[in-house]
Amino acid sequence: MNKIIEFQNVSKSYGDLQVLKNLDMHVKSGEKLALIGPSGSGKTTILRILMTLETIDNGHVTVDGDYLWHQKVDENLVPASEKHLHKMRQSIGMVFQQFNLFPHLTALANIEQPQILIKEKDKTDAKNKAQELLNLVGLEDKQSHFPHQLSGGQQQRVAIARALAMDPKIMLFDEVTSALDPELVDEVLTVLRVLAANSDTTMLTVTHEMNFAREFADRVLFFEKGQIVESGPPEKIFTTPQEPRTKDFLKKFIGDIV
Repeated sequence: MNKIIEFQNVSKSYGDLQVLKNLDMHVKSGEKLALIGPSGSGKTTILRILMTLETIDNGHVTVDGDYLWHQKVDENLVPASEKHLHKMRQSIGMVFQQFNLFPHLTALANIEQPQILIKEKDKTDAKNKAQELLNLVGLEDKQSHFPHQLSGGQQQRVAIARALAMDPKIMLFDEVTSALDPELVDEVLTVLRVLAANSDTTMLTVTHEMNFAREFADRVLFFEKGQIVESGPPEKIFTTPQEPRTKDFLKKFIGDIV
């Protein structure tokens, strides 16, 4: 299986705070990856770098065989132009903690508009795709509702459908249930479970929902202080973690594990 994402010796700091330290990681095409660890350990920064919302201080990131933050000019590697970043962004979709829906557009229009404006799709095709995706996330009866008429869980499901409408090769989910009331969390996680099971799209999720991470992921990465402390299949990480720091972190969520 090909590597679709690769970080090579990547560091990132905000002032004196170093959030990624010489990070090496890769994601295989079609892989479902869960990033876990304490707040501030660099997990969300990885997603934001991939989405070109944050720059890197050093190292290289490649997406689908192409440099993300650099480009080749006359065989020299130079910082990426805005045109290059725009091109690279087309293959990546991200769903944030906050839903970021357009308040003046219906659920259907929120999914239609980006297809028309960015992918230059025909309005009929965009509408058909939007309806298909609303069905997928269980909101076929809410297509004419505005965001304020939807619950937080429903808004987040519209946001997921909107990201999927762009046909990304890679989907990034950043703590997508953290802004939801507890009773709404599972409806969103159920949608993600279905997507993971039925899609060959590469998916990375940052989550504190450990049971979900266990079900969703092919591989789990535990981060602390900007570095990968432990990596492996969910069953290994959640039942027989090797690193004391992983064990201590997981105890807070699932009690004694070994």
